[in-house]
Order: sequence, then C-alpha cells, then structure tokens
Amino acid sequence: MLALMWPAAPMSNVVAAAATKPKPVPVPEPAPEPLGTNPPEPTKQPGDPAGVHTGADRTGSFPTRENLTLHLTTDLGTVKITALPAGAAPVLRYTAHIETDAKEPLADHLLSHYSLTAEATTAGVDIKGTLPPQIAKSAAAGVQFWVTFEVAVPRGYSVDVKTDAGDIETADLGGTATLSTQGGNISAGRIGTNFVRNAGPGRMVAKLQTEGGHIQVLDVGGDCDAFTAGGHINVRNIAGDAQLHSGGGHIRAEQIAGRADLETDGGNITVGQAGSLVSVRTGGGQIDFGEVRGSVRAQTGGGGIRIMYVAGPMEVESSAGSICLTRVAGTVRAATAGGSIRAWINPDSPATGGGVVHLAGVSQLTSGNGDIIVFLPRNLAADIEATVEAGGERHIEADPALAMMISGNRGAGAARGMIALNGGGAPLKLRTTSGTIHLRFLDTEVALRDSLIRDQRERLNQHGVQLVPANYDPSDPMGQAQPGNAPQPGDGDWLESWIDRLQLAFIGGTHEDPDEFRKHLTWQPNPIYPEVAMRAGVTGLVKLQVRATRDGHIEVEKLVDGSPALADAAITAVKQWRVSQAWMVGKRGDVITTLTFNFQLH
Repeated sequence: MLALMWPAAPMSNVVAAAATKPKPVPVPEPAPEPLGTNPPEPTKQPGDPAGVHTGADRTGSFPTRENLTLHLTTDLGTVKITALPAGAAPVLRYTAHIETDAKEPLADHLLSHYSLTAEATTAGVDIKGTLPPQIAKSAAAGVQFWVTFEVAVPRGYSVDVKTDAGDIETADLGGTATLSTQGGNISAGRIGTNFVRNAGPGRMVAKLQTEGGHIQVLDVGGDCDAFTAGGHINVRNIAGDAQLHSGGGHIRAEQIAGRADLETDGGNITVGQAGSLVSVRTGGGQIDFGEVRGSVRAQTGGGGIRIMYVAGPMEVESSAGSICLTRVAGTVRAATAGGSIRAWINPDSPATGGGVVHLAGVSQLTSGNGDIIVFLPRNLAADIEATVEAGGERHIEADPALAMMISGNRGAGAARGMIALNGGGAPLKLRTTSGTIHLRFLDTEVALRDSLIRDQRERLNQHGVQLVPANYDPSDPMGQAQPGNAPQPGDGDWLESWIDRLQLAFIGGTHEDPDEFRKHLTWQPNPIYPEVAMRAGVTGLVKLQVRATRDGHIEVEKLVDGSPALADAAITAVKQWRVSQAWMVGKRGDVITTLTFNFQLH
C-alpha cells in the first residue's frame, strides 16, 4: 500500500513587539490668577517622619498669542510644560511650587526670598527663578530646597527652557523646543507640529541637552540635535536631519528622514528606517539597522553590525564583531578583525532589459579570522576575487555552477579563487586571513535569509524600535494628514507588509506557510509512486520549493531534499496543481512555499 502525506513545515509567526513609549504626563492647568508683587504666605505640608516640609506656590497668567515663545530659566527645578486644549483662548499660565525641609523661621525666610520674575514681551513670556542667596549657607547645614514649574502654553508655542538641576517634560508642541538641563532627564512629546506640512531638513526644531540624564522624544517636525553626557537617547520619528550623541548610552530611532549623525562612546545604536546618509559610531556597542534608503557609514569598537537593507553605498567596520547584511543593493566595504561576514549581494535590476545586474563600483569584504559567506544573484555580472591568506583544505568553497578557478585550496599557503561572472564587471573582492570563504547563489538559502530578517526585526523590536509601515508619509511624520499612517503600538500588519516588500525585492515573491498555501489549492492530484522505486524499496521524503504565479499555475523551482527516483513523480504531480486566482489577487506578487511528500510502502 502507498501512503502519501504532506506534513506542514513549521514556520514561525511574526509578532509585533510594541515599543514602550511613555508620553509626558499631563499637568493640571492652574487656575488663572493675577500676577502678584508680594509672595504668598507659605503653606505647611507634611513631610517624612524625620521632619516637616514647608512649601509655597507662586502662580500667574498672561494673555498672549499663538506662535510666540516661552523663555524659562531656573537655577534649580523640574519643569513640566503642557499645551492648552484645542480652541482654548491663548493664555499662558504658570505655577512655581517651592519647598524646603528647613525648620522655622528659616523655612519662611528662604521661601519668601526665592526670586521669581515673569513678564510678557513682544516675543512671548519670560520666566526666571533664582534661589535665595542664603540657600548656599543653608545647604552646608543640610537644608534641602525643591522647585517645580508647571506651565500651560498655547498649542502653537515654542519653548526655551534651561534648568541647572532638574528634569524637563513637555507635551506636544507646535513650535520649536530648546531644552537644557545640567543633570536631569528630558522627556518630550511631539515637537514642531506646526511644521509637519513642510517637514524636512533645514529647520532646527528640537535642540535637547543634558549633562547626564536620558532623552526621550516622540516626533520632531524638522531637524533634531540631542546630546547627553551619559544617558540613553530614544526618538521615534525625525522629519529632518538628526545629530544624536551620547557619552555612553544607547541610541534608538525608528525613522530619520534626513541625514543622521549618531555617536555613542559605548552603547548600542539602533535605527529602524533612514532616508539619507547615515553615519554612526559606537565605542563598543551593537549596531542594528532596518532599512536605509541612502548610504551608510558604520563603525563599532567591538560589537556586531546587522543591517537589513541599504540602497546606497555602504562602509561598515567592526574591531571584533560579526557583520550580517541581508541585502546589499549598492557598493559595500565591510571589515572586521575577528568576526564573520555574511552578505546577500543583490543590486537593483536595471530599468532597461538585459536581465543582468551590476555592482555600482568596487566592493570588498575583509575579515581577520572569521568566515566570509556571500550570496549572489545568478544574473550578477562581476569580477570576483577570493583570497584566504593562510589557506588549507577547502578554504574556498564555491557553488559548482560558478565554475570558479581556485588555486592553493589544498595546501598550507594562500588559497585564491577568481571568476568573471556573466562576462565580468565591477570587482567584488573577498579576503580573510584564516577563515573560510563560501560563495553561493541567493536562491539556495532562502529560508536562512528569511530567518535572519525575522531575527533582525525581533532585535529591533526588543530594542524598542518599530519599523515604519509601507504607507508611512515622511512629510507627515506625526500622522496628522492621515491618522492611520502613524505606527501604533501593537499594530503588526505593517510588519508583515515590510517583510513582504523585502522578499519581493530579493526573490520576486512572498513566502507562505505550506498549510495556508494548501488551503487555497483548487486542483491537487496525488503523485504516482514510481514502479522502479517501489520494486527497489525506495522510500522517504521529497521536499520541493514551488512558486505560484498570478494565473494560478504552480512552478517547481528546485528540489530541496529527497531521492531523484521519487522527486520526478512529485514534480510531475505539482506541475498539474492549481491555486485560487482570487487568493493570488490579494498577494503582492508570486507566492513561494515548500511542499513535502512522504513516499512510504505499506
């Protein structure tokens, strides 16, 4: 008896790990009160069991206009900026809460001598807070002082805030933001919502600086300059250029539309999508990129480098880590002293016919002790040179179809291989000191590449970076034109869309789970067990990689595994299969899957 079974090959589902992005906590708006000239009476507030805190509030308000600026300077204090509701009358309201743990009568004396000035100007509102001169002497005696500013501004306002000690927190702002603190954290919502229609490089919208804390921003409607002496930098979308520098923390960005200059002395750098030149450097951390539409220069003192896709030229260097490039469309120069290099070379197809693709220029992959594994399209025209300086047994391994000429592959000296692929073209140079060089075709390791892409996506999500959806508009980074465009936590549909686009670029189709694929078959005759194989007792699995086309036909791309005595029967049957054309209409291109047949005698 013949049993034919098609067990489904396991495939992992892609799960969108939503990045956690805490938004600024709204601050209750203080009731409008006229600005007084004399400080209010201090109010007693219960403190910790060791003593009693004494506090006082200074409040005020000013009628103002949209598109002006708040200038706030304080030598001590946390600052919280909120925006008035849409449609509210343009007014600026503020509260300064000051508090001390000094005992009476020193507490009343310090609070009454705290200097707070606030005035309206033609440019907006200026607020300045200054500690009393006696605080320095009191601090020596162990007295502490706290100040918190809460300011509500019109939605179109800009803000310029400087505090010598304290956190800065802002809600969504229509104008620009210049935020500086000597040691606290900076947390901002959307900055520059007024500029979203004309978003792009050339307009400095956010300038953020702290001497030790973390920086977190949602969206910036123009250029962003952020610096921290040691904390992390987290941004979601920057519509212009970005300069993000940290003295040692991690740097993470979901999207940067303009040029990006990212640098940290020791942390990781993670970027979901970039639209122009990206230059990154870390003293020893990991570098992870999603999709870069421009060019890349990346350097790390010790970590690895993983990049999903780069359209332009790429220069990457690691002192010790491995390098993984899942699609290289332009020229590439990659070097690592000790790690391996794995690269999928896949230039964009020419606009005109011919069927041959070329590298844009000289490309070179160099490793000290690691292996170099390169996957090539079969229609690539290039002069390939492979060198293993301390050669040995099979130190250069090339797909037989390449017909590469290899010398010294069995001796103790250098091993060299050369080939003018498809007539030759721009050089592709591969060199390792003592590793192994592997040359393979793109279509031989599809599952591996897909696995690496998914792994990289998961890494980006784990780092708090989501890739942007296919319909995301860089000129509208805050999703105001089409609210549904902005990435939302937990929304995973666009993740699948993104990987589909990558697969279309790589192989001209998208992969489908075998079980799901079989649900849409309209005709599937079983293979006929070959009589020769039956008499010889040949059994086992046959795995075929197949491609379903838009007209419902199924083509067999290759035999993945199995005996040739059984494979012909499976191939003959599959060529007769048909898939639903209605299902194919909803796909972006051809559908690729793996079918498994189990030939058993009973």
